[in-house]
Formats: sequence, structure tokens, C-alpha cells
Amino acid sequence: MNILYIVPYIPNPIRVRPYSLIRFLAERGHAVTLATLASEQQELDEFDSMQSNINHSRLAVMPRWRSLWNSLKALPGSIPLQAVYSWKPEFAAQLVHLFKHVDGKIPFDIIHVEHLRGVLYGLHLKRALEKMDIHVPVVWDSVDCISYLFRQASHQSATRRSRWMTRLELARTETYENWLSRQFDKVLVTSMADRQAFLSLVGSEEYEPPIAVLPNGVDLEYFAPDPHVVRETNTVVISGKMSYHANVSMVLNFVHELLPLIREKIPTIKLMVVGKDPPREIRALAKESGIRVTGTVEDVRPYLQGASVSVSPITYGAGIQNKVLEAMACGTSVVATPRAVSALDVEPGKDLLVAQEAGSFATAVLFLLEDAELRRRVGNAGRRYVEKNHDWEQIVTELEEIYYDVIDAKRRAHSRDTC
Repeated sequence: MNILYIVPYIPNPIRVRPYSLIRFLAERGHAVTLATLASEQQELDEFDSMQSNINHSRLAVMPRWRSLWNSLKALPGSIPLQAVYSWKPEFAAQLVHLFKHVDGKIPFDIIHVEHLRGVLYGLHLKRALEKMDIHVPVVWDSVDCISYLFRQASHQSATRRSRWMTRLELARTETYENWLSRQFDKVLVTSMADRQAFLSLVGSEEYEPPIAVLPNGVDLEYFAPDPHVVRETNTVVISGKMSYHANVSMVLNFVHELLPLIREKIPTIKLMVVGKDPPREIRALAKESGIRVTGTVEDVRPYLQGASVSVSPITYGAGIQNKVLEAMACGTSVVATPRAVSALDVEPGKDLLVAQEAGSFATAVLFLLEDAELRRRVGNAGRRYVEKNHDWEQIVTELEEIYYDVIDAKRRAHSRDTC
């Protein structure tokens, strides 16, 4: 297949979904043209590293001031700020131009657009192709149901700014996602919970939008136990992109509510907070004894492989939590809240430990820290779970089937219309 893959940010190992889907699609022989936007030099460097996985590319520079200006202009309207954040009309025109051929051959079999931030490009291409009488299906990979995330964050975020922003965006994001769910040949999400959240926006209408679940995976060769790494005693790791509001709340909740309970039993407990772009309130935690905030790291694996326990006490979230899967893939025993594993088909008590309340969560961490055999057993079971359920090869096979189905359905619909 020839695939036009539109992502409103540069794919990289942290933005693991587009990075891995593109990589494995290319390895399976598909021709991928990546259309993406960058806002800073680091992202331009990351774009260069993607070149070996793609056949062609289109890159636009999207300064942050322009994204903020887009958002400011959209404030009085009804479209979510997320939807306009990455919109650049000149770039959209470039994508339409890719289809203006002279030899009668359509250059792409399918268009894949990721995230709410990229959705305007999908809508623009869809309308333009209809006017050009070109019948190429468009798949929108929403990833998460953003209004589902916002509804949780509006009440549970640990920062006032996040609560205010999500309340501002919630109603119009719900309305917009409801409408979007009917605009594409297929809508993808990472979990059944997100699919159900979309369907709840639609309500009791007879029409059911074409929403499919495509889970996230793990690069099992990259994230793996390392027998040469000795795990540090009484060391807990918490990982994720630290500029993300749900992760900020997670870390603050752990440090203020859970860590003191663990310290009562193990005063020497060490906490490593690992992830890029930590805000001021996260960086300030490094002033406390026993807490290290790394910021951006070149490779997260040594921190996962070297910790005694990985924790994911998220209080709200949507989709699949890759930080949980990556820790499990490294053979690290994990303690998580039910929300962190709601999209996973795990067996609590075997593949990882699950606890909700502060006291029970701290107790679960202490069980693992004080029992090396339990840590080994849970870590090994977690690795086996990821191998069985979250191999990118298997997930890309599912994506191929979705592509072929929508291509076939588009052709059949066009044939009916022309009869």
C-alpha cells in the first residue's frame, strides 16, 4: 500500500504510537509518506532520524507562537483549541497538491491522520478529494477520546491551570468529537474505554460510528530485561512525559500522598522521576531528600531496568498507558491504580499489583520492596503478558486489515454510486 500518514508532531520514541506504526508498516513493505510539523530544532533533528523508515516526506515548521495565535483566535468559537493548535493552511494546500497528478494515477491508497490536533488536515483533504472526484479513504486515529480525558481532568487534576483549561474545553470538545466520529471511513482509539466514551457522545441514535480499537504496543527487543543491570535496593521509578498534565498530577499525588506512607517503613526509599519537560512544580520535588528528577533522558531503559519497582498511580487518564507496558516489558514489577490498567487485559496480583487507595497502594509497593522473590515473579509475569498482548508486529497486522477493509468498502461504495 501507498500510505499518506499525517501526524501533527514529529514521531519519536516518546510519541511511540506513530513512530512504531510507521516503522513497522515500512518494514512490512508499505510505502509511507510522512507529513508532519515541527516547532523547535530538537524536533527537526528527530525528523531526520525518521527518514530511514519512510519513502517520502512533507515537513512544515509550526512555531509555537502560531499555535498560540490559532488558539487565541478560536477562543470565541465552538471548535476546540486542540483542533486548531497545529493548523497551517499552507501545509494543508501542500497535502492537497500531492493528489494533483498528470498521469491518471492516484498516489495513495489510504490517508491516516493522527490525533485531534491533526483532524483539520483530514477534514480538509476529504473535502478537497471529493471535489476532485478522488475516492481515497481517510482514517482518523483519535488515539484517545479527548473529552473523556478532559472530563476527568476537570475535577481531578492536581493543578488549577489544568482544571480551568479542561473545563473551558470540555463542552465543545464533546460536541466536536461527536460530530467527528461520523466524518471518516474509520476512527481508531487505543482502548475499549475510549471507544465507549465516543459512543456515549453519540447517544441512543441508531447509527453507530465506525470506531475500532487499535491498542498500543511495545518494541519487545528494545524494552527488555537486561541481565547485566543490577537493580538498586529500595528504588522506585515513575516515568512518562512530565509536561503532560495527567502525569504531573500522578507524580504530585505519589509524592504528597503515597511516598510518606512508604517512608514510614523504609526511610531510605529513593524515588526517580524520569521524563522530559518537567514543569516547575515537578522540578521543585528534587529539593526533597531521596527524590531525583531527571528531566529529558537519552534512554529510559536503564532507569526501568535498574529500579526495584515501577509505579503508575495515575488519578485520571485515557487510552493505554505505555509507561506501564514499557516497565513490564523490562521485567520490572509494577504497582498501578485501576485507571492506569483499565485498558489492559492484565491479571492483578499476577502480571502486576493494582491498588486504588493511598494505604493499599503504599502497602503493595512495600510488599514488592521487601520480597525479592515476589518482585521477580511479578516482573517475569508482566514481561510474558506484554509479549503475548502488545507486540507491535501483531498490532500492525491488525492495522493492515483495517486499511484493506476501508479501501475495499470505499471502492464498493464508489461502484454503487456510479452504477
